[in-house]
Amino acid sequence: MLKKIIFGILILLIVVIGGFVAFVQMAYDKKYDIAYPNLQVSTDSTVIARGKYLVHGPAHCSNCHVGSVKDMIAADAGQAIPLSGGVKFTMGPLGSMFTRNLTPDPITGIGRYSDGELFRMMRHAVKPDGTATMSVLMPFWDMADEDLIAVVSYLRTMEPVQNEVGANEWTFMGKAVRVFASSFHPIENPKPYPKAPPMEATIERGEYLARYVANCVGCHTNRDLMTFEAIGPEYAGGMEFEPWPEFALAVGGDPEAWMRTPNITPHPNSALSKFKTVDEWKERFRQGRLINISQMHWGPFSRMTDEDLEALYLYLMSLEPVEYDTGELMFKK
Repeated sequence: MLKKIIFGILILLIVVIGGFVAFVQMAYDKKYDIAYPNLQVSTDSTVIARGKYLVHGPAHCSNCHVGSVKDMIAADAGQAIPLSGGVKFTMGPLGSMFTRNLTPDPITGIGRYSDGELFRMMRHAVKPDGTATMSVLMPFWDMADEDLIAVVSYLRTMEPVQNEVGANEWTFMGKAVRVFASSFHPIENPKPYPKAPPMEATIERGEYLARYVANCVGCHTNRDLMTFEAIGPEYAGGMEFEPWPEFALAVGGDPEAWMRTPNITPHPNSALSKFKTVDEWKERFRQGRLINISQMHWGPFSRMTDEDLEALYLYLMSLEPVEYDTGELMFKK
């Protein structure tokens, strides 16, 4: 009798596990039928210039959508590197992702996609093939219409570069996380900013940049490394970045060092509290990268306008101070 019970339990486990595996394999690349935003690119030179500033500045697209670690370092330093994609981002047990070709090449770049497909990608985190991407990496869903238009309009004007980028590589665990974690699902009900705040030193402009353009809130919030969902207070830091040996060795850093983001709320023990004036804050950004393996995109941020840097400072200083122990910002496991 006991043998029959054990055998029955084993059969049940096999059926449950088999069903789970089959479900994940079928659902991880689910396609979503989400309508295209009613937006179209512009050929106006002012709009294109605005897009160029966003792409190479606060939105920092230019640092990731390049072809190699060497290109990333050069782009961070201000060199004009083609946004032809291909950099591999290893995501531990989840697998690897590759940045896409953003040049208007009609075969391998965005030239093969309609305006609607590109705007849907930015507004809903749904790729042209209908599958969802990792929304927290491109948190532009609530960006104002005119800034979305400016970005895509600028990308359409770049020199086409033919560069076929391979498909993302997901482990079974990565596929399971894609199925169940909200950070890998579409943004179905975005609430886009009604109009981009003017480029002036205001708290409103600072919040807009921090949340919807520069993604300060994405990295300076502690997140689960499996699902990337927030597990700590906003802007209080603590998000961990695992070692990236290829990048670290290229910049002369420690290939085994982990990094944590600092607290940027106005708590007396925070990183923000080191800057007593807005001029000190701007001076630090103008210096660019000082910690060579820092995951922060210091290059693009160092080229932001005075008004935008001032706006960020005013907004962050207006936040509620949060006491949050992030631990050592550089460490080894």
